[in-house]
Amino acid sequence: MKTAYFDCIAGASGDMLLGALVDAGLPAAALEAELAKLHIHDFHLHISKVSKNGFGATKVDVHAHDHAPERHLSDIREIIEDSHISPRVKERAMRVFTRICEVEGGIHGMSVDEVHLHEVGGVDAIVDVVGVLAGIELLEIGHVVVSPLPMGRGFIHGAHGQIPLPAPATIGLLEGVPICGSPIDKELVTPTGAALLTELADAWGPLPAMTLRAVGYGAGTRDMIIPNVLRILLGDSSPASPWLSETITVLETHLDNDRGETIGHACQRLMAEGALDVVSIPAQMKKDRPAQVIKVLAKPADADRLEQILFEETSTLGIRRSDTRRDALHRHFDTVETRYGTITVKISHLPGGGLRATPEYEECRKAAEQHGVSLHSVTHEAEHAAAHKFSIPH
Repeated sequence: MKTAYFDCIAGASGDMLLGALVDAGLPAAALEAELAKLHIHDFHLHISKVSKNGFGATKVDVHAHDHAPERHLSDIREIIEDSHISPRVKERAMRVFTRICEVEGGIHGMSVDEVHLHEVGGVDAIVDVVGVLAGIELLEIGHVVVSPLPMGRGFIHGAHGQIPLPAPATIGLLEGVPICGSPIDKELVTPTGAALLTELADAWGPLPAMTLRAVGYGAGTRDMIIPNVLRILLGDSSPASPWLSETITVLETHLDNDRGETIGHACQRLMAEGALDVVSIPAQMKKDRPAQVIKVLAKPADADRLEQILFEETSTLGIRRSDTRRDALHRHFDTVETRYGTITVKISHLPGGGLRATPEYEECRKAAEQHGVSLHSVTHEAEHAAAHKFSIPH
């Protein structure tokens, strides 16, 4: 199980995250091949080694000839959905941009679809987001921990004039995340960096136990009194810990007067917006009324947003909320080749040292539809291919 620790020495931005991944061993050619799947032809990457206060680091610049001064979420969705990046990267990228639009909409009193993405809607931001998410997948990183984020002070000039730091969008994206003050009067954490880290992070805090395998430094653009770098430490999780222990938030409510379609829509939206899982359980309430218990599992940083969706989409008057420990098997994603195409499988590491392979449902479903075969046929072949590739008894 490969673990990544993002040590945000001087904050975080999309290009710093991308530079750190490349510096830690992400092959530039593999990254460019993934980004080519976006089918955006008016950009190229410039990757260089730079020095920041004596620290050697990798700088990734996206040189774009972008004639779109701003984009809406629908424009970005079209680019992402029409691409050939992996389904998991597509899903995570859309969550990143949707969260940015939700926060921007709250700040400016607009709906998500009305928000104009200025700095975050350009080709460079799209490339940064997709590049980082694809890099995590290419490096087979299964667990991400992030340090507390330093917040700079001062002002920056944005599309709406002078903006106080930390930027309102950044603060909105970091609700529930550990942050700390910094004496640096510059923007340290950008909205793109904040949205990416809250999507990636399985936990926040100090460096976790690991066997260190690689270190990478990603450079920011400015020169400051401190090294303007983000550091990533890559390693194997401690063999003394056969599973991951993390804190998750549980949201629960009873519904006794909602239609089935309403509950189904709410559950689908919660999953699309980043819930770890959503469960609907039949129940019997007072006066023998039939009801449904809705249980939502979430990352703590996502809990407020998902709770709001529950209030918006159902008739609930109250939601119970608790933080609990979850022990989860170490896992990573890989692919197998089948006669129905390439299928992503989740590889779980069992406490006794064995492996378990689970094909991704959406990819199997689409392959079954495209080839006119049963879902069982695709999943069975993917499981067989995974058993052969990873030496799993079956």
